[in-house]
Amino acid sequence: MKIVSRNEELLREALSCIPQPSSRASLASCNKLIRFEDISAAAFKIQCGVQKTPCMYSRLSKQYGMEIYLKKEFLQYTGSVKERGVLYLLMSLPQEQQRKGVIVASDSNFSMAVAYHAAELRVPVFVIVPTSTAPARVRTCRDYGAMVISYGTAAKDAQLHARRLAQENGYLYLEEEDSAVYLSGLGTVGLEIYEQVPKLDAVIFPAGGHCGLLAGSAAALKHLNPHISVIGVESESFPVLQQSLKAGHPTDDQACNNHHFYGDVSGVCFGSNSLQLTGKLVDKVVAVREEDILISMLRLLEYERATVDAEGAIGLAALVAGKLPELKGKRVAVVICSGNLELHLLQQCMARALTLDNRVCRFSLVISDCPGDMSKLLEILAREEARVLDIKQERTFVTSELFTVEVICTVETRDKIHTAQLRNALLERYPTTAWTER
Repeated sequence: MKIVSRNEELLREALSCIPQPSSRASLASCNKLIRFEDISAAAFKIQCGVQKTPCMYSRLSKQYGMEIYLKKEFLQYTGSVKERGVLYLLMSLPQEQQRKGVIVASDSNFSMAVAYHAAELRVPVFVIVPTSTAPARVRTCRDYGAMVISYGTAAKDAQLHARRLAQENGYLYLEEEDSAVYLSGLGTVGLEIYEQVPKLDAVIFPAGGHCGLLAGSAAALKHLNPHISVIGVESESFPVLQQSLKAGHPTDDQACNNHHFYGDVSGVCFGSNSLQLTGKLVDKVVAVREEDILISMLRLLEYERATVDAEGAIGLAALVAGKLPELKGKRVAVVICSGNLELHLLQQCMARALTLDNRVCRFSLVISDCPGDMSKLLEILAREEARVLDIKQERTFVTSELFTVEVICTVETRDKIHTAQLRNALLERYPTTAWTER
């Protein structure tokens, strides 16, 4: 069940009048007809319910040759930008529906935002999740004040059960979609960035199937300054938005999955309104590799002390991967929209990112099984300032000459240059050293 309002009807009517991007003069006025007042109204209405998150200059700026400002939306109470759209959506419901309650069926950022803000507004809220949902997410929704019910083994089972409960009890079934109300709430991010960072050249947003943040914020930014470049970033593994833009309608990418690492980045395209606005107002959409996302997560943790998920890191990943060389020397804002990463995934992601960044490496070599030979190897590692993470000795299955031992060593280095220096030093002393390629 989707919410249809006068704003959404106005959006549909106005979409057909959006001019070509070259028509700069009429672009702002047409945006105004679509939703700029709606976004302004949303900003006023939700200002007491969501954080006005900082947009801060980043220490990563020097590393990538531009002025980078990070819009830290992961600092919202539920760790996601989705709160903005959800709060405005809930506040726009008729009082009678607020009294009856709402129901959602997933463990996504959207559902957690509904759980929290509905409880804060004293709206009865029910969250239906599959039995495979992580216990931490179930506990979080309950802590927010929602009634959480585990049902079925798959997401579709939970959705069908939620729809049935909504029909039987008069609850409003909510799913993330692109009504004008929801997009207006998300678009307030664009307003805030424009206020917080003067003389902006570009703003980078996460994209993917759920491109409501990109579309809503683009409408606000292009109205305020048509010369600001608005850029969306999605995963190469799930180029849903690019495929949909090329097709001219929302597409269902069969490669999409529900892996928690990707979150909404891998979701299907959920609405034609967001898609059409993205096609008209967004200047560029680029795709990045999984490796770039992991390194972006590592950079944010090290330089900004920010623990974010793939959706939160994907915007910066475009700069890490060098996908936007035209922004060198420019002033750029990057939206870090989500920080809900499960602890076991965080550990895996950081370990993999360090390897991809050439800062954790593994090698094996064969030395004499005599007293002192292992000490000599450790002396070389100490001299080269490599930190030993793990070291193993294999004697039984060594196929070389007798009384030798194979040493398998995992070490941490500073960077790619340091790794190369260590490799040369080992090869000089042990010519048969085998390096494990990542």
